[in-house]
Order: sequence, then C-alpha cells, then structure tokens
Amino acid sequence: MYSLLFRHVLTRFDPEFAHHAAMAVIRVLGAPPFSWAARALTAPQPEQQVHALGLVFPSPFGVAAGFDKNAIGVRGLDALGFGHVEIGTVTAIPQEGNPKPRLFRLVADRAVINRMGFNNEGADAAARRLTALRRRAPRAVIGVNIGKSRVVAVEDAIGDYVTSAARLAPLADYLAVNVSSPNTPGLRGLQAVETLAPLLRAVKQAAGDTPLLVKIAPDLPDEEIDAIARMAVAEGLAGIIAHNTTISREGLVTERAIVEAAGAGGLSGAPLKERSLEVLAVVKAAVPDDFCVIAVGGVETAEDVQRRLDAGATLVQGYTAFLYRGPLWARQINRGLRR
Repeated sequence: MYSLLFRHVLTRFDPEFAHHAAMAVIRVLGAPPFSWAARALTAPQPEQQVHALGLVFPSPFGVAAGFDKNAIGVRGLDALGFGHVEIGTVTAIPQEGNPKPRLFRLVADRAVINRMGFNNEGADAAARRLTALRRRAPRAVIGVNIGKSRVVAVEDAIGDYVTSAARLAPLADYLAVNVSSPNTPGLRGLQAVETLAPLLRAVKQAAGDTPLLVKIAPDLPDEEIDAIARMAVAEGLAGIIAHNTTISREGLVTERAIVEAAGAGGLSGAPLKERSLEVLAVVKAAVPDDFCVIAVGGVETAEDVQRRLDAGATLVQGYTAFLYRGPLWARQINRGLRR
C-alpha cells in the first residue's frame, strides 16, 4: 500500500516538503492514544534488546542523524519501533542551511542526494526539547549528533563543538561528533588525526560521563579509517559511527542527467551497501571486540541489518530507506530479525 502511495503521490512533491509532511504524521503518532496503537503494532521483542554504551536498546536498529534534526519526532519514531533515535545534526548557533532545493530522490537507485547544510534550530532549542522529552518519553534512547556552526571558522571549531557538547551532553544518552558531512565547507578536513584528536579530547571533557562517539566518512582511504579508529580507542571514546554519506556517484543506474541536475551533496541509500560493509570491516579490525561500532549506510532490509550485525556491528542505523519503505519500516526490520 505504501509503495503505491509513494509512486503515485509522494513522488509528485518536493522531497523536503514530503519529509516535513511525514514528520507531521510521525509527531501525531507520538502522542496517546495513537502512540499506544503504534507501539502495539511495532514494538520490538524483549529478546532483541542490545546492551551497549551502558544503555539498553530495545532493538539494534535505530534512526540515523539527519532524519529528526530538531528533536521533534522522537516520541513518534520510538512508537514506530526504532530502538534509538539520533537527533541532529545540531550546531551551537541556529542556521538555515544551504539554499533550496537541497534534497533529491534517485528513485531508480533507492537513494537520496542531500546538501542540507546542518539546517537546525540550534543547541539551545534542542536542549529545551530534550528536557521535555525526558519527562514525556523516558524510555526512548536518544543520541545527539553535533556539528560545526557554518559561521564559525574551522580553526575555531573546537570551541564551537564544546559549546554544543556542554549544553546537550547532560540530556543525551550518547553524543556523536560529526566531522564527516560533505555539506559544510572545511568540515571533513577535521577528520585528519592530528586535528581530530584534540577536538575529540576537548569534547570528551565537556561531555563528562555521557558516552562520546565520532562519525566518519566512507570516502576516506582505509588506512585513514584505521588510524581514526585506533585514535578513538586511545582517546577513550565510547564508539565510532561508520559512516556518513558519500560524495561518490559511482555505480548509479539513475539517468546521468538527473544525477548531474541534483548537483553536489552527500549520497545515501542502497548504493552504499557494499562500501558500508568494507568500512565496518576496517573499523572492527582496529578496535577491541567490546568497542561500540554503529553501522550506517545502505541499510534497507532485515537482511542488511543482520549482515552488519554478523560483521560485528553493535547497532545499526538507517534513514534513506524510510522514504522508500514507509512508517512500518522498523516493524519490518524487527520482525525480519526475529525470523
């Protein structure tokens, strides 16, 4: 039913408008009595719980950062069966992001190109919502993904990240440092170990007891991924999120003119399936067995999730396939994992 709705209705709308419309529905599903009905239909089974980061995740499958930038849909996403929700990316300073249009569907590839540019209402607004969420949805596991404010120079990035961490870490179940989005100028340059280590050291101090993870890009050479993973362990981080969107356009079946018209931005969705497994393998080879690794990229089915769990991922996240699978996506994953 949803596939018909997507093909014949949703594809007629601008992707960003359709996302906001979907988020409005998700917000409704997060309020009783709708949340009670949704949870009865989608809730993971107790045996699917994962113990990681000192937390209990109801399911290994959660929502990646980017879907709920401003912490407005957490209760609805929790009710729809996701084991955790990573909000953001949140920046210390509110920002509108890049000019529209900035989100593009590649339907033939079951993929998306985005150049959103960390559009969000800022750390203070996120903190207010998270404070309210802790009262209304105490069971939800909420990660907070933080990034650099666009107006802040790269050389001043540490202070900017520390501001967000100090404001949000006390309200987060875990904190993720995003240095890997391709849509903020200069951001990916922070992934160099010599610049990343002092950044993570400062954010870790600001985060206190809140588990800290770092999110990396799939476009790095394997030897740099290995170096970052080893550095994350040495700096006492709690884990790595592997990985963000890619700037590569290799292997797409969508017409070249459509891809070129979409322009610059990060590609996500099914085309990242194999690279995500390659990055996961590199990270797992560099870290202890009990180090938390969250796999992201190219995840659509329960089989995709299981492949990543079998390859050593602690948790798995998805985002793009929500567009193609619809609101019962997490239910499909959780039921498929049971089988």
